[in-house]
Amino acid sequence: MPTLILVRHGQSQWNLENRFTGWWDVDLTDKGVAEAKAAGVLMAEKGVLPTTCFTSFQTRAIKTLNLALEEMNRMWLPVTKDWRLNERHYGGLTGLNKQETRDKHGDEQVHIWRRSFDVPPPPMESGGEYDLSADPRYAGIDIPNTESLKLTIERVLPYWESDILPVLTSGETVIISAHGNSLRALVKHLSGISDDDITGLEIPTGAPIIYEFDDNMQPGERRYLKDM
Repeated sequence: MPTLILVRHGQSQWNLENRFTGWWDVDLTDKGVAEAKAAGVLMAEKGVLPTTCFTSFQTRAIKTLNLALEEMNRMWLPVTKDWRLNERHYGGLTGLNKQETRDKHGDEQVHIWRRSFDVPPPPMESGGEYDLSADPRYAGIDIPNTESLKLTIERVLPYWESDILPVLTSGETVIISAHGNSLRALVKHLSGISDDDITGLEIPTGAPIIYEFDDNMQPGERRYLKDM
């Protein structure tokens, strides 16, 4: 049966530093590298082996995929990279320490920016330190200046429908290595989670999530591979 594997990238340097990351490109920590490798080892041990791969344009997700594939001896697999699998854009919060932001704006306001479904953070000003308009990977792309989870879903789901689902329907075992919010968008759709409930869903780093699809391409329950 068609199988989908979702993996959130291993711990990044800004995860460790408790900073809003969004579209900014940061690398994995040593712990993140270990998490990515462990995900690959687990997939190999469980015999859940991808046959084709999708990831974002961001180093932490790409490297997580590569490290996991190496542990499975499957570095040869085809990989499609697309910006629509990027993390949610945190706008003007990008680069800020989360606790310092709470101290400045209050816990309630930061909670709204982080966890509300449709309220985006303040927009990023053009020309700032984290402006990506000159980044060659986004040439020709209308880069957002901020995103809510709702806006993130509005770019992830059309890509799922147009590019990933047809591959899955053909019988492939698909792995998507991405980010907390882009994966939250997919989980919301596949598991039928409400707007209110999805904001509280935590997706841990480096822990493969499995969906198996029936003959009508309806997904079964969401399961963590470690529990299978």
